[in-house]
Amino acid sequence: MIIAFIIMGVAFTGPMLEATESTRTWLGEQLGWIYVLATVFFVGTAVFLMLSKYGSIRLGPDDSRPEFSTLAWFAMLFTTGMGIGLVFWGVAEPIEHLHWPRDASLMPGPDGVPLPEAASESLALTFFHWGFHPWAVYIALGLSLGYFAYRKGLPLRPASALYPLLGDRAFGWPGNVVDILAVFGTIFGLATSLGLGTLQINGGLSDVFGVPNNAFVQTVIIAVITAVALFSVLSGIDKGLRRLSVINLWLAFILLAFVFAVGPKLWIIASTTTATGDYLSNLVSWSLSFPSPRVDAQAAEWVQAWTIFYWGWWISWAPFVGIFLARISYGRTIREFVIGALFAPTAVCVLWFGVFGGSGLFYDLAGRANFIEGDEAQAAFTLLEALPITGVVAVIAAVWLLAVVAIFFITSADSGSLVVDMLTNGGTKKPNRIQRGFWAVCLGGVTWILLVAGGDDALSALQAASVITGLPFAVILLFMVAGLFKGLGTERAPGEPKKVRGEDRSRSGTGQSRDQ
Repeated sequence: MIIAFIIMGVAFTGPMLEATESTRTWLGEQLGWIYVLATVFFVGTAVFLMLSKYGSIRLGPDDSRPEFSTLAWFAMLFTTGMGIGLVFWGVAEPIEHLHWPRDASLMPGPDGVPLPEAASESLALTFFHWGFHPWAVYIALGLSLGYFAYRKGLPLRPASALYPLLGDRAFGWPGNVVDILAVFGTIFGLATSLGLGTLQINGGLSDVFGVPNNAFVQTVIIAVITAVALFSVLSGIDKGLRRLSVINLWLAFILLAFVFAVGPKLWIIASTTTATGDYLSNLVSWSLSFPSPRVDAQAAEWVQAWTIFYWGWWISWAPFVGIFLARISYGRTIREFVIGALFAPTAVCVLWFGVFGGSGLFYDLAGRANFIEGDEAQAAFTLLEALPITGVVAVIAAVWLLAVVAIFFITSADSGSLVVDMLTNGGTKKPNRIQRGFWAVCLGGVTWILLVAGGDDALSALQAASVITGLPFAVILLFMVAGLFKGLGTERAPGEPKKVRGEDRSRSGTGQSRDQ
């Protein structure tokens, strides 16, 4: 089915893009409220579980301890969750919100909103799309799976979270349908993101070294990064993915500190602080915003194009990120899980967009950089060109940024191959490395076919298809959370788990190997 869809997307790019976009738009207009209410519910659930008596329950036996250090755990969850997206949209999204605001009254300029206020609004909306809501979506699936896989001994597959509601039927056709949707969402979402990453690397190479921006260069980029990802896969999680994630987290923070140091520091501090306040003060109203086109056509169009699209995109990514998050979280308490997967990454997102997006807004408003006429994939490199750096320093900064994007690409392919292999092998917690390598190569191949043979339109069609799968998965996630609460209800007391029927369905146990 996946191969057939990809072939159709390449052979009939135009009709496929039109069909998927029109379907996504219609679903967003008619049923987008499901995304809105579901994401709000997931945020509330995460906060409740963190503060409740269930917060001390471990994802595993009471005497279990985390498999990875806190730094390594956070590095892996963050680089997998949205690392490559932050680099791609770090400058571009705030700029787009500035020039195409959600409300006509927010248009910046002499006759509109003062420029600092407009810039703050742009940053705050970006924080909103990349902050609490997407991470709460990941937590909804990751925590449900982690609890049932490590606390109750069930397979590490989405169907396990439905066991308290469906019993043995969860591992029949209903569970298989859920797993198939998860595989679709994972492969389509990853292929789209890896394609965007390839475009960004090619754009950076073109800016810095004059390398042509064409299909041949993109083929070489995909081949090289897939080869490195394959090496990482064969090295195991501890020696490969863990080390790469930690290295890239440090590289990203060093780049962040550099841009802050040479950029407009006072503007960054002021705009980020103000935008954070705007984000928090408008969190409830924006979270529940679903304007009618009959009342406010521009606001309704903006919400559909940005917020509803993002919510569908994050939910379609939930199987990939959630399953991976569950896999690396053995031994963590629910409270640790929520703090590390909700508040910590949101804080990093605020810092990243505050520095990169804030700097981009400053240079755009000052007329020192033209982001509007450029490509979104090259926005970060356009920012580096606007910074007061020249010569060797400028080249090093650009190469550093390229390295960060490339490693994010590699870690996404590595973790993606792990998740797809677990899904296609019944939820085993320790998949075979050779099989993981096969899926890593397949992901690289799918990305190449879509990008080189189909072009940008094929990527857009696949992205729209991913968002469409987010709607049924939003409903499935709600049932998973219901199953989680039912499972937590079997806990007799803190530290004393009560087994649920069906623990003998475990296919691989709860023992962990640091070198898987």
